[in-house]
Amino acid sequence: MNSDAIWQNEYPFTSRWHEADGHRYHFISEGAGDQTILAVHGNPTWSFYWRNVVQRFSDSRRVVAVDHIGCGMSDKPQEYDYCLETHAANLSSLIEAEDLRRITLLAHDWGGAIGLLALTKHVDRFERIVLLNTGAFPPPYVPWRIGVLRCPVLGPLAIRGLNAFAGPAVTMAMSRRSLSPEARAGLLAPYKNWADRVAIDRFVQDIPMSPSHRTWQPLERLEAALPSLSHLPTMLIWGMKDWCFRPECMDRIKKSMPHAQTVPIADAGHYVMEDATEEVLDSIDSFFQSTDAPSATSATSHPST
Repeated sequence: MNSDAIWQNEYPFTSRWHEADGHRYHFISEGAGDQTILAVHGNPTWSFYWRNVVQRFSDSRRVVAVDHIGCGMSDKPQEYDYCLETHAANLSSLIEAEDLRRITLLAHDWGGAIGLLALTKHVDRFERIVLLNTGAFPPPYVPWRIGVLRCPVLGPLAIRGLNAFAGPAVTMAMSRRSLSPEARAGLLAPYKNWADRVAIDRFVQDIPMSPSHRTWQPLERLEAALPSLSHLPTMLIWGMKDWCFRPECMDRIKKSMPHAQTVPIADAGHYVMEDATEEVLDSIDSFFQSTDAPSATSATSHPST
């Protein structure tokens, strides 16, 4: 990716590597301190999505952002068990290898389910949860624009051959504004060809449409486990113009985690971190300040903003 100078100034971080499931698992780790932000991306993004979080918070906390196998700068094996539980196991292995503690989970899209599954294996290492436009349950619907890409043969041809998922996302996942040329180039940089897009396609195929799908039951178990996390202060930040993880997804998580604060951003889309950068960062900052305070005992709901 040396030719992509247009975006590299926005991602001036040192690459680190972890062996996960026999492959190189890329992550960045910036900053220091006894608290860690663990940033977990979804599909079809990568750790670049979290660059502004690193810039904002690495002066006071350690910020670790991962690339799932098949994504970003991680290895992209063509024959691999790409599924929710494998991604969660890889993340768990990094948590253990880096001995991460006092973690705030920061997750978006598929990163929510992946991160929360890993959290349930290491609850004692986590202090907070911040979720952005995600799901933690079997999907109640699949948008038609994604459903058509699940068709055998034609789906992979479109996603991997024509870049019909990552390519349109840089436009369709925004609502308030357009991505800058640097952000657009950065988000697309790791996904240049058929081989590079293998995990993007497999994420789409891993969306469970019925209880017989291998990922349905892990998502059911995850949703059932959410109430047990009520001791962890939680914030839900949502781009309300998201046509994929629509507002009812936020409401469904809220039913299982009624202690969670909610920050709906009325005119932001699915890439809420890109669409409403300052609002998201300021909300996270305020959340940290309120939950770091000695008098803070737990997060409570506040009126919609």
